[in-house]
Amino acid sequence: MTLVSNEPSWWPTVSSNRVASYFIVASSAGVIYDLVLTLGQEIELVWMQPWSLMSILYLSVRYLGIVYSIMQIFDSVPTISITDVVSHIIYNAIIWMTLAVNVMLGAITMTRLYAMYQRSRKILIFLLVTLLAVNTSSGVFLAIGMNRASEEVLILFGTYQCAVRYEGDVRILKSMPWILTTAWEILALCLAAWIAVHHFRDLQRHSARGIIGDFVTVLMKSHLNYFSSFVVVSFFWLGEVSPTFTADPFSLKTGVYRGFLQIILVVQLFVVGPRLILSVRRYRAELMAYSDEETGIVSIALQERGHVSTTSSL
Repeated sequence: MTLVSNEPSWWPTVSSNRVASYFIVASSAGVIYDLVLTLGQEIELVWMQPWSLMSILYLSVRYLGIVYSIMQIFDSVPTISITDVVSHIIYNAIIWMTLAVNVMLGAITMTRLYAMYQRSRKILIFLLVTLLAVNTSSGVFLAIGMNRASEEVLILFGTYQCAVRYEGDVRILKSMPWILTTAWEILALCLAAWIAVHHFRDLQRHSARGIIGDFVTVLMKSHLNYFSSFVVVSFFWLGEVSPTFTADPFSLKTGVYRGFLQIILVVQLFVVGPRLILSVRRYRAELMAYSDEETGIVSIALQERGHVSTTSSL
């Protein structure tokens, strides 16, 4: 349904959505800027390397961020005209895309933990069952919530606004997927921290650090960065469904809050998330380069030694 109105009572809605659209455009520009910034590393560490499941997950998350940003712009910028049907499609696509990206990031985290636990089959089965339960439950909650949602286009003072209305109280339905995903991330962090402490204790016991210690450090640093961004997003998301904001969804304060939520959500999903893979591959490339350099130095030293020995014999 499309509503056309020029009543002054709609001004708060227009102002709130306009402010939120500024943040959405800024977040979209940030995703594209980060893509350009890391394109050289991506070509070297992903495109030019043998293909694997991690390569597919990295590229999926990375370029879904572009699609996500474009859809958000079409759905939020008030100067872009769309129909009710298009608004409904975009809204559903954004919701399910967010879940799909969270599933892929969960798979990346699971693979990292599987490697940290030295490919233990027990930990793999435990993580797989847990991740499957979390994502299935999240999908069910999202599906129920979206069945209660309806979209309409508001044409207010010549601007186009997409409004989503829900039947009944859906705050629990909207917050449960983030609560479940937060529980998964806390579990993953605890497992990563436990095995990291275990590795460092073993290394200290043998008075060595070496490649394993450095590798675990790289994994933990990237995981802590990702977890920190996820915690911020979760707090903002749970605040967005609190009575403080749901009581006045079209105020300027709500528009600014949702704008900040959009920025940190995009950063967590499409900027920090892909770095879970990129950081490990960068470390591996540096390690291989260092190994090749050391091999070259040894070869040169052996050649010089052979040359000296030959000269002496002459």
